[in-house]
Amino acid sequence: MKASAVLLAAALFGLTACSQVSMGTTGSKSVVTGSAGGENTTNANSALEHCSEPFGTLAVNEDSGNLYSILGRYGIQSTVPALRLLAQQSNCFVVVERGAGLGHMQRERQLQQSGELRSGSSFGKGQIVAADYTVTPSLLVGSNDTGGIGGALGGMFGSVGAAIGSSLKTADAQSMLTLVDNRSGVQVVVAEGSGSSMDIGGLFSMFGSSMGGALSAYKKTPEGKVVLAAMTDAYNNLVRATKNYKPQKATGPRGMGTGGKLKVN
Repeated sequence: MKASAVLLAAALFGLTACSQVSMGTTGSKSVVTGSAGGENTTNANSALEHCSEPFGTLAVNEDSGNLYSILGRYGIQSTVPALRLLAQQSNCFVVVERGAGLGHMQRERQLQQSGELRSGSSFGKGQIVAADYTVTPSLLVGSNDTGGIGGALGGMFGSVGAAIGSSLKTADAQSMLTLVDNRSGVQVVVAEGSGSSMDIGGLFSMFGSSMGGALSAYKKTPEGKVVLAAMTDAYNNLVRATKNYKPQKATGPRGMGTGGKLKVN
């Protein structure tokens, strides 16, 4: 018994000694990949829509509500960082900070005003870039476990949410992106996207037949990757709609917002 324990310990030590921690492993990536610096990108998804020049500056509305805290139990975190990366990689928008980082920006200005910063730090007023548009992501995730996500939807949205949750599968996700003009408050573009562990909302079809047997392995993809696939699909649809955008005709005697065509008694 003692000899067997020694051999087992030696074997485990050998496995530990031979194991290595690696970075940039393909299996841990999602459809949102690479990096962006200015208009230059590295290793961006080839299926991502691209623009020759930005439409304007973009703020991403931070995730809110209890839904994301519930989804966190399933390993699904905020989609905001991924959406910011997609926006910059596509070169369709210049992303401006309106989330948690804005508090740090204001803190530096407070330090300047208190006299704590070095002279010439240049944190004066009039430097923050305005956000022309705000995009708001929303997410609907399904689960085979009606006591899990499906039950959570029922608890939050009543019988309708329960019906939706029980009819969806863990391998499927649907997302919505809403683009609003910050000056007028008008919704200019809204787009839906979907993803699944089978076809990732059609994104994998764009990679051609080179994927080979990788699709069968992707059936075991965690829910979080499917969510990001749905968000990427929604972003592509949003960019396509933005490229073909035409403003709706104004209503009212003095332009939009001065009176609609639906009259009431």
